Amino acid sequence: MGIDYIGRGFKGMMGMAMFRISALTLGLLLDWILGEPEGLAHPVVLMGRLISLTEKKLLQLRPGKEMSNGILLVFIVIFLSMAVPAAIFAVVFRLEGGRGLVSWCLTAFWSFQLLAARGLGQESGKVRLALEAGDVEEARRQVSRIVGRDTEGLDSKGITRAAVETVAENTSDGVIAPLLYMAVFGVLGGFFYKAVNTMDSMVGYKNERYLLFGRAAARLDDFCNYLPARITGYLMVASAWILGCFSRLYDGRNAWRIYRRDRRNHASPNSAQSEAACAGALHLRLAGPAWYFGQRQEKPYIGDDDREIEPADIGRAGWLMVLSELLALLGCWMVCLLAR
Repeated sequence: MGIDYIGRGFKGMMGMAMFRISALTLGLLLDWILGEPEGLAHPVVLMGRLISLTEKKLLQLRPGKEMSNGILLVFIVIFLSMAVPAAIFAVVFRLEGGRGLVSWCLTAFWSFQLLAARGLGQESGKVRLALEAGDVEEARRQVSRIVGRDTEGLDSKGITRAAVETVAENTSDGVIAPLLYMAVFGVLGGFFYKAVNTMDSMVGYKNERYLLFGRAAARLDDFCNYLPARITGYLMVASAWILGCFSRLYDGRNAWRIYRRDRRNHASPNSAQSEAACAGALHLRLAGPAWYFGQRQEKPYIGDDDREIEPADIGRAGWLMVLSELLALLGCWMVCLLAR
């Protein structure tokens, strides 16, 4: 009786927008407190296994049909990635008679799992600590866990640059974009986005193996990230202005200048958005030629080579990520409250 009374009261207080944003806020806090606990099944890991298995089966059953297999992969992975949580929600909604406390807690839990700020900060922090200790081999091993490029030939500055770039790029892919998708479309929107983004990270390469097979996943990821990437760029510029009030290490004016100049300096329509803002904020030159799967790819530079990059810049990029996430959440709350 008491639990039922609490549930009815909870439903009365919660509109749809408030339901989503309040649960998302708890999820964000849990992400920063807990990160990615070991032993806890993670949706992105499960998506990765699904992608690998589906890719293998499609190539076995339909050899030589790379393009259409890639399209099938997209539909299968998105459908299953959303169908499972949707079925769980349907059961919970049925038991609660609509949105209730249990479904709110479930939304917060999945929001926590789909955000990656703490995990990205931890993994990039391992690179920084290894570099500061002078252990280049360990730093190279750690950075290989968070970047897609070949790392065998990277020196300490190359390792640092790769880590800063992945923090900047994943501020959009791993933090701001899923946050926005969950704020607008609910946690199922978050599952949709992570399925698309995980497929792109696994098969969206322009090499012999994935040029045709991964094209559908890569194009869909470009589309889904178009607006979030640009919002992230603006948020990182704003973060640089704010952090610049407390430390001379951040330059908001230069972040805006480099963002406007270099935000298109990438083959992807989205990747340079946050990298340009980060490079300008820290007065660094990022990107440039890199090796992928044994092949050198010529890429334009982003930012100016105003000073030598150093391991501490990994942490500085992390603070830009943290403040950008908080500004994005604040913006969601403002829209939610104004719309009531």
